[in-house]
Amino acid sequence: MGRLFGTDGVRGVANADLTAEMALGLSVAAAHVLAEAGTFEGHRPVAVVGRDPRASGEFLEAAVVAGLASAGVDVLKVGVLPTPAVAYLTGVLGADLGVMLSASHNAMPDNGVKFFARGGHKLADDLEDRIESVYEEHRTGAPWDRPTGSGVGRVRSYSEGFDRYVAHLIAVLPNRLDGLKIVLDEAHGAAARVSPEAFTRAGAEIVTIGAEPDGLNINDGCGSTHLDKLKAAVLEHGADFGVAHDGDADRCLAVDHTGEEIDGDQILAVLALSMRERGVLRSDTVVATVMSNLGFKLAMEREGIQLVRAAVGDRYVLEEMKQHGYALGGEQSGHVIILDHATTGDGTLTGLMLAARVAQSGRSLRELASVMERLPQVLINVPDVDRSRVGDSAELAAAVGEAERELGSTGRVLLRPSGTEPLVRVMVEAADIDQARAVAGRLADAVKSALG
Repeated sequence: MGRLFGTDGVRGVANADLTAEMALGLSVAAAHVLAEAGTFEGHRPVAVVGRDPRASGEFLEAAVVAGLASAGVDVLKVGVLPTPAVAYLTGVLGADLGVMLSASHNAMPDNGVKFFARGGHKLADDLEDRIESVYEEHRTGAPWDRPTGSGVGRVRSYSEGFDRYVAHLIAVLPNRLDGLKIVLDEAHGAAARVSPEAFTRAGAEIVTIGAEPDGLNINDGCGSTHLDKLKAAVLEHGADFGVAHDGDADRCLAVDHTGEEIDGDQILAVLALSMRERGVLRSDTVVATVMSNLGFKLAMEREGIQLVRAAVGDRYVLEEMKQHGYALGGEQSGHVIILDHATTGDGTLTGLMLAARVAQSGRSLRELASVMERLPQVLINVPDVDRSRVGDSAELAAAVGEAERELGSTGRVLLRPSGTEPLVRVMVEAADIDQARAVAGRLADAVKSALG
């Protein structure tokens, strides 16, 4: 069996790859493993369970709740809330674990199960591996140790979670948003109620699109992976800017008043300068991934802010931040982590902080984002090659060296084996798009020659 857990929980087509039986079994396994790891500290454990609006989340939530309660875990059901809300509530309520049912930006037929440990933090790889091992062991026949009588878990709804999370978002804002007109694209997802409520309470005038989830329309032509509707709405309503979330609202992208996209790198740049000005950017450092644009690096250098690069994936950004005590990190895709106020990427919080900077500075988002210039970036996926040999091929190393010499200090080359497919990703940045395309094409040919 291949590893069930990916970089963001267990995900697949609901009721095909991810069944009710699997969701129940994983939840029981998680309860047993976390108990064995001593994270329950001898008391009756409590879990926070939330979901996005997908239709499949209804039966999967029932399965997860049944599994946890059958393992002796008391369950607080918070209903449809963003992933960062579940993480926050897991921490603030002192719960022993949290469970979020979502497939993030994926299409509606998919769903996923993601676990949080005490404090609202993602599980370490070794705990995920242990949960998977215990799940597989019992799936193939070993009986569970089941409590009976008063030992079974109790289940109740926790409707207070919505207000508690929104109040938290408002409380951490450095200033109000009065005078701003903002379009919010909620992707028909988990933030459809939370985000409009938070922006309104903070003082902004809002226009919402993609805020009518019916269980089937999540991410359907809207949200952070489909920005055309947001761009049109910003122009139609004469808004100061627009904010787009994905299905579980752990990411945020933006659109300025002219309809131009503001990506995760630009958002990080704006927030880094804002946080440094307020004295909360610890060590004057921001964490991004190896895929962040070279323009971001050059902008941070120019502003005297250190950039630390992590592997692709918000969990690796978070690991780097926690290890060294950094306050801000994120990805080009819009996963932004503000560690003083969240344990995971939080799209609503990011959007609010971005709006707060616009309101405080009196400058447009377009002007603020101009602190960095996005250099042309070309990405080519080279399939059907031996990705394991990327770091060992002398032929490939020579080709990369030649490309780096040609690009000099105004360009960058990155060859990255895919973590899930038999392909290698070739990424080239340069000041000129034609040069980037030409270099990327030659390197793709070199990958085929060396690793095919």
